[in-house]
Amino acid sequence: MYKILQPTANKQYAMVQNLKIVAVALLSSLATVFIYRWTGPPTRVVWEDHEGEARYTHLVEKLFNARSNGNFQSSAPTDFTTSAEMATPAVVNIKALIEVDGGMFRGGSMAGSSGSGVIASPDGYIVTNHHVVERSTDIKVTLADKREYKAKLIGSDPSTDIALLKIMATELPFVVFGNSDSVRVGEWVLAVGNPFNLTSTVTAGIISAKGRNINILGGGASIESFLQTDAAVNSGNSGGALVNSAGELIGINTAIITESGNYEGYSFAVPSNLVQKVVRDLREFGTVQRAYLGINIEDVNSDMALQLGLPNAQGVSVTRVSTDGAADEGGLRNGDVIISINNTPTKSTPELQEIVGRYRPGETVTVEYWRNGQKLSTKITLKDSANSTKISRFKGDELLNDIGMELRNLTKPEQSRLGLKGAIVSSVLRGSLVYATNMQPGFILTRVNGARVNDLSEAIDAVKNAHNNIILDGYYEGEEDLYSYRFKKR
Repeated sequence: MYKILQPTANKQYAMVQNLKIVAVALLSSLATVFIYRWTGPPTRVVWEDHEGEARYTHLVEKLFNARSNGNFQSSAPTDFTTSAEMATPAVVNIKALIEVDGGMFRGGSMAGSSGSGVIASPDGYIVTNHHVVERSTDIKVTLADKREYKAKLIGSDPSTDIALLKIMATELPFVVFGNSDSVRVGEWVLAVGNPFNLTSTVTAGIISAKGRNINILGGGASIESFLQTDAAVNSGNSGGALVNSAGELIGINTAIITESGNYEGYSFAVPSNLVQKVVRDLREFGTVQRAYLGINIEDVNSDMALQLGLPNAQGVSVTRVSTDGAADEGGLRNGDVIISINNTPTKSTPELQEIVGRYRPGETVTVEYWRNGQKLSTKITLKDSANSTKISRFKGDELLNDIGMELRNLTKPEQSRLGLKGAIVSSVLRGSLVYATNMQPGFILTRVNGARVNDLSEAIDAVKNAHNNIILDGYYEGEEDLYSYRFKKR
């Protein structure tokens, strides 16, 4: 028996079928779009202004990253005009002349080096690299507006490759120091230089790494904890500014690694936090007040971390503690692993050296370290290379041009071994007043014109304040006889 459907029922049935078809088609389309967005190539989006010119191009990610946030002010922008406008007026060109001895018959000649510098204050203090002005006798600075000045060298520090100059000018544009500790790998930066009087060059890149040691400065006391960037830096840009997207100074461009002699993708800058400390010392004392923990160290590796029960292979292992040094008095021992200093992590040797290098002798720091499977802490008062907590106003070469000798403090072990206090002669300039007396390096100066001197500062002050006739009394190690050297100041 057949049933015959009524017209109303037929219409309802058709509508239901059509809705099913539409729903299936819609779901299929959405599924297709979702699969394409998930597996297909990223879409290129070009924003255009009303004149049809492309302003900004980027790739849209496959899926929105739910973990991202809107706080990337320093690393997100692609328009660097503001930070460039802030930095370029404060970056200068530096020409340093060096007198070269041409021999007996040809006489002397002048050679020069060229680099960049950064105005650090409106009253004319300029930061640059030590190697730009090293041994120079005449330094000329050209500002971004083409004004030229003769510069005075306030002080220079080869261990960080930083030097401080001063020009007689006021109301100058300057760069504000930023916090290099807050810089993150991947953050956008600008390298700004003023090479060969081209007014300015600006290149962009990212921070590639932090705490890099490339063994370029030499010497056991050098501090190499560079910021590495891929912003192009070439000859003449040494001493220029590395700034973040806010226009703040986060480093002084110093070196590149290259086989061709030109930029090949690796450039390095001294972090601004270390630069600030060096500049303060040079400005206040004319020399860097370098602090030491008094230890030998090495990086922690995975095997060492496993053996010591460390949570990770980050830290610096103490391999030797100097007797009567800062660490010795603070209770550190061989085998301890330093984890942080004043709550700043010390993941590697360069990072520890940089952090300690920001302090002066006499300052106290809190050191966290790992010993016997547990984390401990101690307060340590830092010392200088002679195990003193005093601030020294002198470098030791203040008498070199005047009478021809360099001095340094006796170390604590030397004082104990010799039973003497005073200053030791580290070098004698050929042809000088002291050289004519036949004094030899190693002479331990204990008296100036009969007055006892206990350290470097007292010795230099006594010689500078002496009248024409000078008598220097002292000893040589291993000899009991007292030696006296007499001469007249010029």
